[in-house]
Amino acid sequence: MDQVGEGQALAYKMIAERENETVRIERESTFIIIAKAKVWASEGWQVVITDKDGKSYPPEEFEQAARGLALR
Repeated sequence: MDQVGEGQALAYKMIAERENETVRIERESTFIIIAKAKVWASEGWQVVITDKDGKSYPPEEFEQAARGLALR
């Protein structure tokens, strides 16, 4: 998992799950995390993005999340 400095987590997290596999990715960029999430979802993974406030966004809300998160 990517980290910023010591003990500081990045702002956005993506969790992708399929069968018995789980992938966790953290990024500072809203656009990068949403792009990655879209790719994983298009490959059949169950994907959720979580922002720094703990709010989760399923694939059908990625575009809405992109608009809202970009304003922060």
